[in-house]
Amino acid sequence: MRQLTQYTMAKDNIILFDEKDVWTDFLPMSYTRPLADLRIGILTIREKWEKHFPQSDFSYLTVDYLSTKFPTVYKGINLFIAGNVCPDSRLVEQITEMDEGTAIVSEGFVVAYYGSADDFKNRRFTTEIEADAATCRLKYLFDIFMKNGEQMTADFRMLTAGRHSQPLSESCLVIGPRLLDDALPAIFIEEGASVEAVTLNTTGGPIYIGKDATIMEGTCIRAPFAACVHSQVNMGSKIYGATTLGPYCKVGGELNNVVMIGYSNKAHDGFLGNAVIGEWCNIGAGTNASNLKNDYTEIKLWNYRQHRFMRTGLQFCGLIMGDHSKAGINCMFNTATVIGVGVNVHGAGFPRNFVASFSEGSVAGYTDVSVAKFFDIAKRMMARRGITLTEVDKAIFESIYNIADNYK
Repeated sequence: MRQLTQYTMAKDNIILFDEKDVWTDFLPMSYTRPLADLRIGILTIREKWEKHFPQSDFSYLTVDYLSTKFPTVYKGINLFIAGNVCPDSRLVEQITEMDEGTAIVSEGFVVAYYGSADDFKNRRFTTEIEADAATCRLKYLFDIFMKNGEQMTADFRMLTAGRHSQPLSESCLVIGPRLLDDALPAIFIEEGASVEAVTLNTTGGPIYIGKDATIMEGTCIRAPFAACVHSQVNMGSKIYGATTLGPYCKVGGELNNVVMIGYSNKAHDGFLGNAVIGEWCNIGAGTNASNLKNDYTEIKLWNYRQHRFMRTGLQFCGLIMGDHSKAGINCMFNTATVIGVGVNVHGAGFPRNFVASFSEGSVAGYTDVSVAKFFDIAKRMMARRGITLTEVDKAIFESIYNIADNYK
């Protein structure tokens, strides 16, 4: 990748923007965050861009009810970047060379624009250039786990280049290469992490163990894999790539190609595959989620914008669970089940493939969860991590509660 130039320094105010239809396609994950706060690979999309433009200020341009927590900061000239686009060396090079009034587009979609807020809003572009065909643009929820492996490898190279890993304990067994093809270590362990008596298979890519993470004895991990800061893998777990555990996540049992954004638990036995789990979720002991239909037919997934189950072209897709949702012990989820925000599923049997936000119940039926009850549960769970549910957060959840019916 070429060195950052003076063009980079001039682009000192970066605004990560959400197109409304694209943002809606990522519900329920986007209910509580701009698209750039989605985690894919090791980092969130915003964190990736911050690594490439370390001298720039960042803000968001997203839906109105999120703007109090994620405000937009304008200057005279701004660099607008789509929040669902991940950086790569070619795209960063294109952006650093942009002149004022230039837009980078891909299949009619605006990837980036350098100019005034008014011109961006009115799509008054002086010049349009095509983005490289390889640009990683997330279009639907399932792209998060589908593209997780490639993004994990890119993040791993960026985070570990020129740095030294903590030593791997002699109690661990490594299967596969110790170095990647560019001589970077295939396993990188951050300061304070504990990895003991673990089997690590690097045949499929890199393995990243974040600061103060714990991988307990008897665990088997196949790359690519990332455990972010303070995450924990319990004894005897079986984890297949490409799986990412966001900060403060705790997992056990069997996982395959799962992305957990952060602060969520699946601490016991049970299977989860080809899944995306939001923040502050809890999946009870013995819970299993199917990721493949018995007849091997194409999977359909609930799409909030279209108000229907849309064709995906996929054969594998598991559980999609929005923030602050829970599943009791021994729950079962059908292939490609979408769970909204603030949902509590319990009892025997398979719930329907889409459960709307702020619902509680089982196959016998669901009742609405009041905002007050939701706040009580959220406060207690967040307090376990020393985090407070703020008034700004409460206002966001009240807005979600009021608009959720529009997306059922």
